[in-house]
Amino acid sequence: MRTVVCLLMLVFLGVLLAQDKIYVCPMDPDVRSNKEGVCARCGMKLVAGLPDPVEYPMDLTISPRKLAPGEKAKLDFLVRDPWKSRPVTNFQIVHEKLFHMFVVSQDMQFFVHDHPTFQGDGNFVYDIAFPKPGMYRVLGDFYPDGATPQLIAKTVIVPGAAPAPAKLQRDYSTKNAENMQVAVTTDPPQPLAGQKTQIYFSLNPADGLEKYLGAWAHMLAGSDDLIDLIHTHPLIADGGPQVQFSLVFPRAHMYRVWVQFQRKGVVNTAHFDIPVTELR
Repeated sequence: MRTVVCLLMLVFLGVLLAQDKIYVCPMDPDVRSNKEGVCARCGMKLVAGLPDPVEYPMDLTISPRKLAPGEKAKLDFLVRDPWKSRPVTNFQIVHEKLFHMFVVSQDMQFFVHDHPTFQGDGNFVYDIAFPKPGMYRVLGDFYPDGATPQLIAKTVIVPGAAPAPAKLQRDYSTKNAENMQVAVTTDPPQPLAGQKTQIYFSLNPADGLEKYLGAWAHMLAGSDDLIDLIHTHPLIADGGPQVQFSLVFPRAHMYRVWVQFQRKGVVNTAHFDIPVTELR
């Protein structure tokens, strides 16, 4: 009798533990569920028991070593584990790719979102031609297997007479992208550093809107000094003309946000300049 009671108690405890298990989105940790599934925001698989966040070093090697504007160069990314510095060779697919790369020039006129090719030894390679002299920020977005998603930025200098850094002013004007118009509003109308800002995009026309790399939209937000770089995805989107993002700008600064949508097989890119002030 005592054995049966003990077994029943173990089963009951197991049920309780199963009910207490929380599944979390690695990309958007605020998205949580008591059940297995995928994130409604970004489509990633929810996982139980995320590991503590640890930064994985990312090496960036460029050849030729002496860069020249307009000439092809090869970017070689190598991710190393933070404990024994060995190359990482296993990565999770995030939005249909193993590695997302963004490149932004210091005058914010040059913007690239693309995907380096994975080599079997752990390297990712990408060919690029930097269009002008100056400073560029190169952002790597990847997810080592067994870790948490990583967002690592590197600085590249192309010799020569560099353009002046960006001097941004508020720009919420409707943009004509490749095959649609994109309009923006924010709530609050004046975003505040450290507080949530809701960013609403209106798309016209919205017929034929398709997911791009597994999400209804992608956004990169960058401060005008290129210190803050944030890659994120919609909070609310359903394939209709309204798309909502939720973003916390970390500092009082001018920010440029690039947003990308896909309509009828064409990727549309538009950018807006948002002033962010201190909370008073």
